Amino acid sequence: MAKEPDELGMSVSIPRRDFIGGVSTTAILGSSLARVARALSDSKEPVVSASPLLDLSPASYPPLRTGLRGQHPGSFEVAHEARDGAFAGPLNAEDTGEHFDLVIVGAGISGLAAAHLYRRALGTERRILVLDNHDDFGGHAKRNEFHRDGRVYLTFGGAQSIETPFPYSYTAKALLADLGIDPTTYKQYERPARIKGLGVGVFFDHEHFLEDRVVPGYGERPWDVFFAEAPLSRVVRADLIRLYSTREDYLAELDPLGKAHALKRMSYQDFLLKHARLLPDSLPLFTGLVFRNNKRVDTCPAYEAWRAEAPGFGGMRIESQPTADAEYFHFPDGNASIARLLVSRLIPQVFRGAQTQESIVLAAANYAKLDLPENATRIRLNSTAVRVEHIGVPDPITERAVRVVYVQGDRKRQVTAANVILACFNNIIPFIVPDLPAEQKEALHYASKVPLQSTSVLMRNWESLRRLGVHAIHAPNGYHTDLWLDAPLSIGGYDSATDPKEPAVVIMWRNPNKPGIPRREQNRVGRAAMLTESFESIELATRQQLNRMLGKTGFDARHDILDLTVNRWPHGYAYTYDTLADPDLPEAERPHVRGRRVFGRIAIANADSGAAAFANVAIDQAERAVQECLVSRGLT
Repeated sequence: MAKEPDELGMSVSIPRRDFIGGVSTTAILGSSLARVARALSDSKEPVVSASPLLDLSPASYPPLRTGLRGQHPGSFEVAHEARDGAFAGPLNAEDTGEHFDLVIVGAGISGLAAAHLYRRALGTERRILVLDNHDDFGGHAKRNEFHRDGRVYLTFGGAQSIETPFPYSYTAKALLADLGIDPTTYKQYERPARIKGLGVGVFFDHEHFLEDRVVPGYGERPWDVFFAEAPLSRVVRADLIRLYSTREDYLAELDPLGKAHALKRMSYQDFLLKHARLLPDSLPLFTGLVFRNNKRVDTCPAYEAWRAEAPGFGGMRIESQPTADAEYFHFPDGNASIARLLVSRLIPQVFRGAQTQESIVLAAANYAKLDLPENATRIRLNSTAVRVEHIGVPDPITERAVRVVYVQGDRKRQVTAANVILACFNNIIPFIVPDLPAEQKEALHYASKVPLQSTSVLMRNWESLRRLGVHAIHAPNGYHTDLWLDAPLSIGGYDSATDPKEPAVVIMWRNPNKPGIPRREQNRVGRAAMLTESFESIELATRQQLNRMLGKTGFDARHDILDLTVNRWPHGYAYTYDTLADPDLPEAERPHVRGRRVFGRIAIANADSGAAAFANVAIDQAERAVQECLVSRGLT
């Protein structure tokens, strides 16, 4: 029986819930500050400092803010106004009187890497301003912190790890080395004993199967044993056991190369239904499969599903090109540690000097040091760029060449620069650089950012998962499709909880979309739906889902959820092409390549311009943009 919101804990005060919406700087300085003080004073949970040098609180330390994070309210509205024409035509702004060698729009990994590489090329004394519309740096590399009873619990709110399905470039490897990150050392920090004996479970929901039930051992137990415990009809059970167990070649008439070509031109859903003869009643098990870049069963090419080791291909020999994955490294806060290490190099005062891959994990950032006049490099948060335009002929003395107008609070301000690098989303660039050629604007509009929600839940303990025998649960038809305990690590003084009786963070993953329409449209529909959801509705859906999955083990959302952060990314990750929905074009003619062309003193660097949502791609594109800036000034 479904529980009422009060029974799920919606009426129970969670510490810092007043931070719903991320709390912009201007809100903190106003009436919200009083509410914040009350929330903290009323809570039995102390404000814990990760460093004795700083007194941290959510008001001054963004990673501690809970509620709705990611692209939080206050971070995107001005950009939407720019999209809708609010800043079209001549635009007056307050002149700050500041001139920089380089202005970078976007403080994600690409923007921060561009600042680092620019300094490497021209010297640390060069004046650089990095603008960002969020209240924290790092972009999608978002850090979430929970502090409870003197202990720090870390997790990521977006970009997870150093990894790609292809090796890192020299530039990307060199930058990691500059930051002191050595991916080959990762195994010394892993603590797999924490989840020994726990596997992956599948949550069968009563709407699509016979009842709500988590079945453990997916991919570990014999398929007939696994599906014997699943709440399935006799016909569906037999159908799934056949698909998973039978080694049949469903395209026997084709040679391995022909199979590869055919699978690239059909969806995984069509392969399952038309070739593997899957019953439609069995399809709900696959509807929540999320392949790379939010491809679902109806939009993922069957070839990519095969590469991802999805079921149905066991008896087929398929032509494949060799691959060489990048080395893997995961920080407790995901790739936020990369961003933090970059900031430590750009503005040493923020972390009191350079950090290592170990010390950065628990180092506290002093956000008050990000934008000081004496800094050669400055990071200005809560500042949304709305116009980037050439001034005319660059001044031969100061090299004033580009004007940048940004909105901070309710004020429009402007600075000038010799060069600008746009390390923001491709889809906003045509609206803030109105003089771009029409063909380039069209190319920038092609991709549709992948919407993503990463919900971090601090649970009183993880006994419920232990009792189920799982460390991760796949929920094919759930609001969130996946739940897992983050990788157990011991690094830089930070230790993941090892006792199931201790609090721990579980991550819940959601890619909203609308099946049955083209993938780019699915992304747009998912993004629009995401933007209409309130934190309260997301929290309720999360509590309901956790109760349904874990309730039979004694879990009670009202009692066992200690804190919750929703990292919402409507404009999520860079769009990657696929063989079903995108034209097969030479690389030089791809929209992301045509869209990133340098425009005078304005260059473009972001993961969008590399058409892949990986940290190394963001770094490589930053390096290209820096080189274009140097060429535009005759400095190479």
